[in-house]
Amino acid sequence: MIAAGTSASAARAHGSSSSPEGTVTGRVPRNGLSRSARLASLPLGFAGRAVAGWGRALSGADRDDVAAVTAARNAEQLFAVLGSLKGGAMKLGQALSVYDAMVPAELLGPYHEALAKLQTAGPPMPVRDAHRMLTEQLGRGWASRFREFDDDPVAAASLGQVHRGVWRDGRAVAVKIQYPGADVALDADLRQLRRFSWLLGAVLPGLDARALVAELHERMMEEVDYRIEADHQRAFAAGFADAPGLRVPAVVASAPKVLVSEWLDGVPLRSELDTPADADEQRARDRYAHTVVETMFASPARIGLLHADPHPGNFLVLDDGRLGMVDFGAVASLPGGIPPVLVQILNLTARGEGAALTELLVAEGFLAADAEEADVLRWIGALADPLRHEVFHFDRTWMARQGARVANPGNRAFARTGRALNLPPDHVLVVRVLTGWMNILAQLDCTVAARAVAAANIPGFATG
Repeated sequence: MIAAGTSASAARAHGSSSSPEGTVTGRVPRNGLSRSARLASLPLGFAGRAVAGWGRALSGADRDDVAAVTAARNAEQLFAVLGSLKGGAMKLGQALSVYDAMVPAELLGPYHEALAKLQTAGPPMPVRDAHRMLTEQLGRGWASRFREFDDDPVAAASLGQVHRGVWRDGRAVAVKIQYPGADVALDADLRQLRRFSWLLGAVLPGLDARALVAELHERMMEEVDYRIEADHQRAFAAGFADAPGLRVPAVVASAPKVLVSEWLDGVPLRSELDTPADADEQRARDRYAHTVVETMFASPARIGLLHADPHPGNFLVLDDGRLGMVDFGAVASLPGGIPPVLVQILNLTARGEGAALTELLVAEGFLAADAEEADVLRWIGALADPLRHEVFHFDRTWMARQGARVANPGNRAFARTGRALNLPPDHVLVVRVLTGWMNILAQLDCTVAARAVAAANIPGFATG
């Protein structure tokens, strides 16, 4: 059972009322020096392990084994530090976790364990802090709005936690409460993490970490005002009210740091990832994947919004077979739908028209006119396959091949093309969301007619 309005899985509280700065609790550490020191420990730890690994290799240890152990320990430290800090650090860790499918197979076990810790739940805030936030946001008489309110949170995420309650009209509700200081920590962390973005390459080679952190910084700062999130949620609820496979919970009440939504009973889509499936379960997974892809493709044209937080915890598998969609903090505004030029790029990519694609990119200023050696179609590679085939099977093997291709340091032409491209921020955001969901669908191991879904929901996209 999980509440609507959070991307974390259910996690029971331990009822701790206080703890010193630096321990793992629901109170976001706000001391700038403390947070900076923890983040600064990352490059020191990475460097130390590199030197130690070099020494072990000189003493005769197998170089591949040394590299694997070093990489796994780097991942463990990275995600442990990001998770302990909550705020922007933990948000970044959760954003990186969707790229799990691109991790090399030999490192999958340690990485998967480290990533899963961030995809699940953070520890809860003390009860007194939760009550104080409710008083500040809903007024001294906040308790009178509820018939029942459970002090023990059912889920905890990077910026806030969720409690279950019963509203005064009898509806079961999810009450999302922001951690005190989360807004300050979010901004400080992401500014600091920009300096250390190169470290992420040690965990996910080939990832443009600097661009990712910059774009996430802008997007995440919108998440600290739950009134904006409430507006997004209302728009999705209205726009997809008739969608047969989807349910978006109604907003009951909102304030800058508290959001009350209808409760949804279900389990995170995450629970379906990387587990064996029989024939019936596989059909259900394919149906869930269709709903996810349809929602992603349809929302820009239908409501002018794109859910910008690709995360398997943002969809719940409900008892009636539908998916429940939750957590609307990270949502991008696309008032004209997906930018027409990006739709043109998708069309040309799907049809494999490399020369026309390059010509368009140069004409739009997205590619330098003197970048004759750039091969954009090859640079995109098989990531365009879901739009090239009538039906496409997403799985880890396919996604891992794309990750290996991107991370290949010897592919100089590939790197040259990547450096020559300069897409606007709204285009980069759409590409990031698409790539994030492709990674998640690969973990779900599913088959989707993505091309037909795109044609039905993206104005201007043509399958011919």
